[in-house]
Amino acid sequence: MMTSVDTDLIRVLADPLRLRIVTLLAEETLCTTHLMEETGARQTNLSNHLRVLREAGVVETEPCGRYTYYRLRPDVIAQLAVRFADLAESARTAAGNKRACP
Repeated sequence: MMTSVDTDLIRVLADPLRLRIVTLLAEETLCTTHLMEETGARQTNLSNHLRVLREAGVVETEPCGRYTYYRLRPDVIAQLAVRFADLAESARTAAGNKRACP
């Protein structure tokens, strides 16, 4: 069963730009400048999305001089993947179950 934390995380990742950021961070640790180049988004827009991802625990930061680097937290993504795998297994098991209408 999905918890409210899972639902909140799904909402966070449902935004196309945030999902793109997560996809990029799965490949390497990047700063805002790199993310601007890769996504074409403006700095203020990226900063807002990165704040949402940070508050949701999806990314963590690493200060480096005047830049801040962002790194994906794979454990958070892995936990969500396990939840979806559990849902898929439940759906396979329950495929023949049908509740009768009253």
